[in-house]
Amino acid sequence: MTTARLPAPERRRQLLDVAIKVFGERGFHNTSMNDVATEAGITKPVLYQHFASKRDLYAALLEAVGVELLDRIGEAVANATRPKEMVDLGFGAWFRFVAEEPAAFALLFSGDSRQDPEFALHVAGVEQQLADTIVGLLDIPELDREHRRLLAHGIMGISEAVTRNWLSLGATTDHEELARTTSALAWYGLRGAPQD
Repeated sequence: MTTARLPAPERRRQLLDVAIKVFGERGFHNTSMNDVATEAGITKPVLYQHFASKRDLYAALLEAVGVELLDRIGEAVANATRPKEMVDLGFGAWFRFVAEEPAAFALLFSGDSRQDPEFALHVAGVEQQLADTIVGLLDIPELDREHRRLLAHGIMGISEAVTRNWLSLGATTDHEELARTTSALAWYGLRGAPQD
């Protein structure tokens, strides 16, 4: 049953990758450590060598997924030279992430992650960092930081709602087209923000 021996960091990464898929598809409560071990092709004791409990594994997943999402958006907008380009690239990175990692999105934004107080703290931390990133990109001198934070959370809400709808319809629309449409919606809303 066991796969080839890997160095501990590589094995941990492999287990996280497998667990994202399993938890993302089944949820926290419907997934056992045995399910993850079986899917990874290892024994349960090997899994417990890396994660003390199912909760420990799930918390590590939330952290890993959050870091990956934030990194992808940060890298995408790093070389943008205009505000509109930043918005376009940010939405492009978001929807590319969801298209490539739907289980990771489900894991981070599922009811299991938000209803459990410990897990909700992890998700809130990711959302806070994402909001901080967006606030830093909103180049609207007429608005103070708190107003920009409000807009950042609005952008995040649009992103999540559009994503949920897209996934519920089978993700049939091309993710790049979806990113362009959502970016345009956000951009024209942001352009009107200083007049409000």
